[in-house]
Amino acid sequence: MTIIRAKDYNEMSRTAANIVSAQVILFPECVLGLATGDTPIGMYNQLIEWNKKGDLDFSQVKTVNLDEYIGLAKEHYQSYFWFMQQNFFNHININAKNVFLPDGLVSDTQNECARYEDRIQTLGGIDLQVLGLGHNGHIGFNEPGTVFKKKTHVVTLTERTIAANSRFFRDTEEMPKKAITMGMGTIMQAKRIVLMCAGEDKSEILYKALCGDIDPMVPASILQLHNNLTIVADDEALRLVRQDAKISNTIKIAAES
Repeated sequence: MTIIRAKDYNEMSRTAANIVSAQVILFPECVLGLATGDTPIGMYNQLIEWNKKGDLDFSQVKTVNLDEYIGLAKEHYQSYFWFMQQNFFNHININAKNVFLPDGLVSDTQNECARYEDRIQTLGGIDLQVLGLGHNGHIGFNEPGTVFKKKTHVVTLTERTIAANSRFFRDTEEMPKKAITMGMGTIMQAKRIVLMCAGEDKSEILYKALCGDIDPMVPASILQLHNNLTIVADDEALRLVRQDAKISNTIKIAAES
């Protein structure tokens, strides 16, 4: 586990973008696992800037996203397909045929889960997976539970996740109650994982994920077992982790990493 401490959100975003760009430059045909939400937007903006300057080429890159709401069309303003188009794909030179997300409108969601899982395996697996961290420790839409779900599956969102995400919808009744998400087993098979985290409100759950027991009630805690995990987090998110003597002396400074 490598922990990189950034002074603020902007430095965290740039540091994560550096990791992704290095992956793309060294392996132009790589498979990137991508995330939605507020956390990675700064990283996407930085990658867009480098692409527009001609420093970064996404023409051969393939992407797979963590999740998608069930019941939303791709064109819906809160679908994750729409999010990725608006915040990343529309602004870089990626081939639309190389972009993959679950389809939330299919009638047979179980079959869609199997199809998406097969797609990831057909691509050769994920070379670099970017993750955010939910306030309850969820990764993608892998919510707290009694077991770590291995493969892509349908999940019923918790009340906390619904409350957190419903603010993005004009009407809270629009907020879907279910989603399709990669399983933790699929995520853990990624060759490298980068977990981004920012803000004081994430400090407690980040500490539990990195320093607590491996427990499906904190889904992100299983990341402790990954052999190539990098955490990029700002000062506020790392507040409690920095106080843990067992791990604090291993933290790198973003400017020096």
